[in-house]
Amino acid sequence: MAAKIKPLLVQEVVERHTLSILVDNEAGVLGRITGLFSSRGYNIESLTVADITEDEAVSRITIVTSGPRRVIDQIRAQLDRLVPVHSVTDLSELGPFVERELALVKVAGTGEKRVEALRLADIFRARPVDTSTQSFVFEISGSTTKVDQFIELMREVGLVEVARGGVVALSRGATAQ
Repeated sequence: MAAKIKPLLVQEVVERHTLSILVDNEAGVLGRITGLFSSRGYNIESLTVADITEDEAVSRITIVTSGPRRVIDQIRAQLDRLVPVHSVTDLSELGPFVERELALVKVAGTGEKRVEALRLADIFRARPVDTSTQSFVFEISGSTTKVDQFIELMREVGLVEVARGGVVALSRGATAQ
């Protein structure tokens, strides 16, 4: 009796991608785009939206997502087919790009913990935007990794809560994408 040979499953490499999507600035567009992701089981790791034109006609949606190459290609193709979408750019594939995230980090503590929180904030160039005798709210911006590291260190000195604004990104160079 011949032995059954099981096919080898090739594990696909999951990559992080930052998508810049230019859309008409109208009601329901964001819902249609996030609906596309959720109906197909794609995860959105970060999402930001803002008007980018003087006449408020166009918005930029920046989405950070992860997946195998074929899934990212499928997401892009499906986004391109939506009517209010002007363009979809995968900044991760385009080349060098600038990516930043903003977070507010509330830390409570007194004595040495308070001094340590201020010292760490100085190292990370986070600035206090609210202070009391018992707590701080720090504002930090930078790469997602930098924000993650700052939050992790603040856990040790009295992290209370965090609000993150999501990733914003633009390609480098003199041309618009």
